[in-house]
Amino acid sequence: MHWNRFLRLVGWAAFAMLLGACTTGASASQRPPAEFTPITAIAPTTTLAVPSSTSTTTVTREPTTTTTTTVEPAAPIAPEKQRLVISGTGDVNLDPTFVRSFPSTGYEYAWSGLDDIFNQDDLTVINLECSASDLGTPWNKLWTFRCDPEALPSMAAAGVDVANLANNHAMDYGFDAMLDARRNLARVGIDPVGAGANATEAYAPVIVERNGWTIAILGGGGVHPETGSWLATEDQPGMTDGDSAEAMTEAIRAAGEIADLVLVTIHWGEQDTTQPRPFEIRLAEAFIDAGADGVFGHHQHVLQPLGWYSGKPIAWGLGNFVWQAGSTQARTTAIAQFVFEPDGRIGACLVPVYIEATGHPVLQPGYEGPCVPETGGAE
Repeated sequence: MHWNRFLRLVGWAAFAMLLGACTTGASASQRPPAEFTPITAIAPTTTLAVPSSTSTTTVTREPTTTTTTTVEPAAPIAPEKQRLVISGTGDVNLDPTFVRSFPSTGYEYAWSGLDDIFNQDDLTVINLECSASDLGTPWNKLWTFRCDPEALPSMAAAGVDVANLANNHAMDYGFDAMLDARRNLARVGIDPVGAGANATEAYAPVIVERNGWTIAILGGGGVHPETGSWLATEDQPGMTDGDSAEAMTEAIRAAGEIADLVLVTIHWGEQDTTQPRPFEIRLAEAFIDAGADGVFGHHQHVLQPLGWYSGKPIAWGLGNFVWQAGSTQARTTAIAQFVFEPDGRIGACLVPVYIEATGHPVLQPGYEGPCVPETGGAE
């Protein structure tokens, strides 16, 4: 073979090999990501002319096909519902001038006799019967209670989750103190309910997620100054009107739109009565007809029974809880426990508690855990 021709052949072969290597490299490293669709695609056929002293060689490359794959985001999977245990109590008072054991025992004394029951359930709701603030001046009324804000951390540590402020003592030191109490409670992880800067805030439910359930808690204040001056309006702070079936059922229906369960904690009734009045019975039935799944009642300062309506539990009156040690009847109290099962069964019971010393409720012997639901509850 002639030497010059041999060199030309070797040169073009080397060039072709280099071109192939470059083409392969571009295909591997410069290909756009799958989600990217190029605006200008490669022409269906690309002709590369390779120079030759004797002829023109045409190399044809098939077009590169880019496949765009669209991956739809996976829909969030709702957690599976599990058994739900919710506790409710009556009146909690953390005023050291009223519950006079606290200056010597400390505020932990209020919770030390309960065997940590509120940290073993899924949600605990109490009625806070005092103004948890250092602000304000006392209202012109017979009894005024000021909670020590320093008592709130021990209440949170005991497992309390929600505090109702729709009662006849949460605004004993005025509206600014009530709003400050809301902030103080939230600061330690306890959600206030039933009172706020205006009607919208007062009637807004607390929403919590537990065990795959969305739960709404509403606070109702059926006991308030006769003038109605403590009731929230759209431009005035205050509390909900728990005596208004219209206002409360509207709030219940709205809460039911966003929650699996709706619970009402309400201050109502007449002091020292052991049975609900017809007025409370009509209200509770209206609440449940509107979509409430359970009611915790308080204010009477003595224990009332557990009732049912349309398969939903009603604790008519939960008496005192963290309170003075008065008469035997006033010291006899309970924790209402409502148990909701994923299959629709509901259980409810009153767990016996006795105020053995001022400010010291104690769980009584015999409690072995949450009550067992009956099929469909009771009527």
